[in-house]
Amino acid sequence: MINNKQDNSNSFPLQGLGVNRKKLFFASRIALIATAMTFAIRADLLGNTFGSIFKLNNEEIGWCIGTAFWGFTLAMIFGGFLVDLLGMKTILVFAFIGHLTGIILTIFSFGFWTLFCSTLLVGIANGFVEAACNPLVATLFPDNKTKMLNGFHVWFPGGIVIGGLAAYALGLLNFGWQVKMAVILVPVFTYGFLFLKLKLPKTERVSSGISMKDMIKACLSPLFLFMVFCMFLTSSTELGTNQWITVLLSNVGVPAILLLVFINGIMAVGRSFAGPVVHKLNPAGMLLFSSITAGIGLVLLSYSSGWTTIAATAVFAIGVTYFWPTMLGYVAEYLPRTGALGLSIMGGSGMLSVSLILPFMGKLYDRNLAAAIPKTHSISDMLNSLEGTKEFVISQAKVLAGAETLRFVAVLPAFLVVAFIFLLFYSKNTKQKVH
Repeated sequence: MINNKQDNSNSFPLQGLGVNRKKLFFASRIALIATAMTFAIRADLLGNTFGSIFKLNNEEIGWCIGTAFWGFTLAMIFGGFLVDLLGMKTILVFAFIGHLTGIILTIFSFGFWTLFCSTLLVGIANGFVEAACNPLVATLFPDNKTKMLNGFHVWFPGGIVIGGLAAYALGLLNFGWQVKMAVILVPVFTYGFLFLKLKLPKTERVSSGISMKDMIKACLSPLFLFMVFCMFLTSSTELGTNQWITVLLSNVGVPAILLLVFINGIMAVGRSFAGPVVHKLNPAGMLLFSSITAGIGLVLLSYSSGWTTIAATAVFAIGVTYFWPTMLGYVAEYLPRTGALGLSIMGGSGMLSVSLILPFMGKLYDRNLAAAIPKTHSISDMLNSLEGTKEFVISQAKVLAGAETLRFVAVLPAFLVVAFIFLLFYSKNTKQKVH
């Protein structure tokens, strides 16, 4: 059961050991903001910037940007082991170095491979942030894991809002894409400075005396493996769509980067009030609700245009709000013996799935776009069309291609509905959390 008295010493066994819970939680959120800003600004630069400057097609962009998720996955999986062996502070130092070098290398990129390598470094840094901060939050708030992990992950969509608005404003002021990337260095230096001064505790698994063997055994249990499978689908639905949304909805009549900001603004607000929702639905119920709503939102988006897209976007945003932190919260509460490794495997699996779906979505969009352009019409026919210009025809083709791609992604939450109905019944029949 969740204890709302967060400052009660009984719920904070590290009190008196020089561990400042409030400052550590604040620094963790700044680190997550830096992570999220890389997602937002990268999404803003897809297609129009990276495509035109580096002469890449959408599939190549998908592979290049997808490497951030490969790096994230590797850092989280290995970080799950290293965070217990080296300590959370060391892992966060690795994150800071990765962010700093990756962002600077991105700014000076000149082609596919330099962009690929720099994005990989940023992805590794993002993974180390999650590998350290997820178990840190679980350790700091042992009686409020799902609620506080949602509270921590408020600042992923919150950081995307910050990054998205910054990218939009800098674009209006005609600053180059390099300046947009450099803005991320502000939260990077901030969290690096904060963590340098603070004492970090040992992970909950280490402090409770659970052996590495028991942790690995717990990570091989059927329930945990089932959750890993579901993480593949929830992450692809949420993060895959968010990374491509500025391209998929680039011609619906609303600035796509603002739609990304709108989605993540709703997510940030929703996660801020996760406590009452957890009490009302429980984690499994939250995940089922999210799957149904996200699926409906994707279908609505595929049929929307103009300002009606705002309503469809809101439905999708509500659906994906609780996916990531509640998946982690469920594992932390019901499978605590999986420890930092379990949380890292979950996060790493989520990012691995996104790294696979990004190039696939790019290729699917390219194929849908090619199919949507009328092959029986020459350029001169387009120029003399009733609607006016070739640009109009291409614009309409992009709308159709984006809609078809979104309808494909909507299949993923449909599978999740079935999976989470099973999880809901399982959780209700399990009288107590697994220890």
